[in-house]
Amino acid sequence: MPPAYDDTGIQYCELKDFTFQNGVTLPSVRLAYREFNPTAQKVALIPTCFRGRINTTLNFTTGVLRNHRVIVVALLGNGESSGPSNTDNFPSTLDYRDCVRAKYKMVTEKFNISSIDVMIGFSMGGQCTYHWAAMYPQMLRNAVIICSSAKTSLHNYQFLEGPKAALSHSIDYNDIAMRSQGGFALRGLHAFSRAYSAWLTSAEWFEQRLFERQGFKTLEEWSKAGEEGYEDWHPDNLLVMLGMWQRSDIGVALESDSTKVPIEQALQSLTTRILLMPCQTDQYFTWEANEKEASYLKNGELAVIPSIWGHIGGGGANPEDTEWMDRRIATFLESNP
Repeated sequence: MPPAYDDTGIQYCELKDFTFQNGVTLPSVRLAYREFNPTAQKVALIPTCFRGRINTTLNFTTGVLRNHRVIVVALLGNGESSGPSNTDNFPSTLDYRDCVRAKYKMVTEKFNISSIDVMIGFSMGGQCTYHWAAMYPQMLRNAVIICSSAKTSLHNYQFLEGPKAALSHSIDYNDIAMRSQGGFALRGLHAFSRAYSAWLTSAEWFEQRLFERQGFKTLEEWSKAGEEGYEDWHPDNLLVMLGMWQRSDIGVALESDSTKVPIEQALQSLTTRILLMPCQTDQYFTWEANEKEASYLKNGELAVIPSIWGHIGGGGANPEDTEWMDRRIATFLESNP
């Protein structure tokens, strides 16, 4: 069984009459968040990632952000904030613009914050950060985007089709009677986990048997633990977030008269200082793609995480990588005090 859900320090902000990009308006939407060091002057905002929860999110509060007021906010759809599992008539499609507008309302109206010193996002949190830089550039001084992209690549999109199909075509996900009684699609969730698992790290990570460093004696033990980690996730929460990930494109956030801005032009228009930190061995948010993005940014830097831990290296899975990121982020922020 997965570990018990940790709700330590989590609070909620209610947003009245919130309208989503697809036109759905709900009378009430909630954002889940947690504050650290609330009296500090400098503000840091951290959105969660796919299958990320507030208290499992790398927050740098014991490192580079120790002197910041850090606000970790759950993405819409994750089940801590509003999503299919806890909100009636929740929209079937989500857009990062929904997440950014909701966070903006919370930060400005609830906290009366007019400037964010740094926003740090990993994976889907990084895509959310990119969208914030596109939508509210005057409010964001620095952005750190870890293992992510301004636009989901076709390869990334197609990789996600595998685990999505494993879940959505599973017999228990499609068992209406079982789901109407509140049952979870465990076979589908386990299949999703298996289909996703090889993408998390790198080929070399597997060859060096680094799952043993995480306490697992065999690859099967590691795989089983991965399955259990999905057992407390509502399948529709996963699918609505995954769809948002697949459609990510900051050019859409900058569109005019329903005309999407080409991604190169969108990147060139960003004014926020941006540090891109891909992992050298990430299989779906590649460092080469970030290198190309950085070439279009006015105020962009690229720092490739030298690790064989792949995508999860950027999320805190390996302490050495976390220390490397902490030092590199500190250097970036010190250059713009």
